[in-house]
Amino acid sequence: MDLCPSIKNILLLDSEGKRVAAKYYSDDWPTNNAKEAFEKTVFTKTQKTNARTEVEIAMFENNIVVYKFVQDLHFFVTGGENENELILATVLQGFFDAVGILLRGAVDKKEALENLDFILLCIDEIVDGGIVLETDANTIASKVATHDLDSGASLSEQTISQALATAREHLARSLLK
Repeated sequence: MDLCPSIKNILLLDSEGKRVAAKYYSDDWPTNNAKEAFEKTVFTKTQKTNARTEVEIAMFENNIVVYKFVQDLHFFVTGGENENELILATVLQGFFDAVGILLRGAVDKKEALENLDFILLCIDEIVDGGIVLETDANTIASKVATHDLDSGASLSEQTISQALATAREHLARSLLK
């Protein structure tokens, strides 16, 4: 098990350092207070960096943290001090790109909160129990999209079919009143 790269957590924070989504795979932070303290520390130490174009790497509390920002969202992946930074960066980039695909390029806090189910499914497709499963953004986005689609329907068709179903429901309700 020591030979497999492992992830300690994946964090998505807003521009104020508040949690949007987080998954922890390590007992390093046993309580919610410890997790929040770690998130605050990581956010505070990284907020003045310019991680908007490239993935940045930092060391915090004997952990390697890779991070990248877009709009008002801050993406973080944490691994142990002996983990390979390139693997952590690949996980982060896969997460970052998959979220971009799923949110159709509108990656900001509002869209992230409205599509939190996609983001959490995305994290689950990338890492399971700390073990990296997938890093290809297209594969991740495809798997997440199929959780919410009829088989064979594309992501754009799903949105249209959902809109039509909602319109039908509203019409039916208004006719029954």
